[in-house]
Amino acid sequence: MNSVERVATRTRELRQKHGLTQQELAEVADMSEKFIQQIEAQRKKEIWVSTVERIATAFGLELHEFFAPDIPENSKLVKKVVSSRVHK
Repeated sequence: MNSVERVATRTRELRQKHGLTQQELAEVADMSEKFIQQIEAQRKKEIWVSTVERIATAFGLELHEFFAPDIPENSKLVKKVVSSRVHK
């Protein structure tokens, strides 16, 4: 698995673990929903470390925890999520 695949997979795993839509994760990570979609669909050829840090930080994780072999048990959302139109 290359680094883009790893980031895509871990982002999706953490998002689903916390019951978030892509829109909600985008809000917490201060990114666009389209950007999160592109990451998870592996349509980005390269992902900057600062981007991964923003995603990891949204889940209260350090980079090394984000890239750990198993899904981090200690992840938690750093911001309250405003329900998306999907969850209404």
